[in-house]
Amino acid sequence: MTPTEKIWHNGRFIAWDEANIHVLSHVVSYGSSVFEGVRCYDTQRGPAIFRLKEHTRRLLDSAKIYRMPVPFSLDELVQAQIELVRVNRLRSCYIRPILLRGYGTMGVMPAGNPTEVFLACWEWGKYLGEEAMTQGVDVCVSSWNRMAPNTLPALAKAGGNYLNSQLIRMQADLDGYAEGIALDRDGYVSEGSGENIFVIRDGRIHTPPLAASVLPGITRDSVLTLAREAGVPVVEMNIPREMLYIADEIFFTGTAAEVTPIRSVDRIPVGSGRRGPVTERLQKAFFDIVEGRVEDRFGWLTPVPTA
Repeated sequence: MTPTEKIWHNGRFIAWDEANIHVLSHVVSYGSSVFEGVRCYDTQRGPAIFRLKEHTRRLLDSAKIYRMPVPFSLDELVQAQIELVRVNRLRSCYIRPILLRGYGTMGVMPAGNPTEVFLACWEWGKYLGEEAMTQGVDVCVSSWNRMAPNTLPALAKAGGNYLNSQLIRMQADLDGYAEGIALDRDGYVSEGSGENIFVIRDGRIHTPPLAASVLPGITRDSVLTLAREAGVPVVEMNIPREMLYIADEIFFTGTAAEVTPIRSVDRIPVGSGRRGPVTERLQKAFFDIVEGRVEDRFGWLTPVPTA
């Protein structure tokens, strides 16, 4: 990671190296943080942040689920992220808003621990590699399941939830795969360690419902919108594991992964073993908007002033 000049902390800008917390902050022992991943794209009209309000709303929703008070409004956090990109003079970047329980009392009960708010950004390329966008990635079905309902709230993008994601990703890496796919408690397809998943069969797109321990992805929602606009049938349904092996196409979506094709699952080729036509069509539609090549007909981009 290449440091940028400034990080926003509790309403003011500080130097990158000054963005520190105490080792006994509540978040360190108990994983009590919520966060977001947001991309700013270098468009033909200048830098623009993708679906900034939706990401910020999900951040505040995550905090509400975890009963975490936030001392800033949605609009204040939106403006702060715009200013963060501007002061760091970046054309494109990844933005990481973090709300965490800081230093106060020790113990599981978080009363007495203040909410710290950090906003950082840095340049970040393709999450699973440049080649993955056209050639696809090799993935496996993980032995680690996603959390069951009423254990950890899957609708919240919380730091503690990602211990599960780390296990999925580390196992995949050790076994020679780019990523892992987790099943839910009932054995149906859930999502990747940090991505939603789409399965295409006979021209119809299938994706797991939110009830399958799925994070409500902003890119997921964007692709669903683009698919419906293009007249591609979309079904949100429970997906059995074996459907991954007979799919015509599969792809991941996420802020980091964007729209990434999957070329094999458990060493079984998906379709022709490379990016399929429906994936390519949706991928092009997505990047045409976020990179400013076509009209932003959904109002997804928030321009960042460069002056």
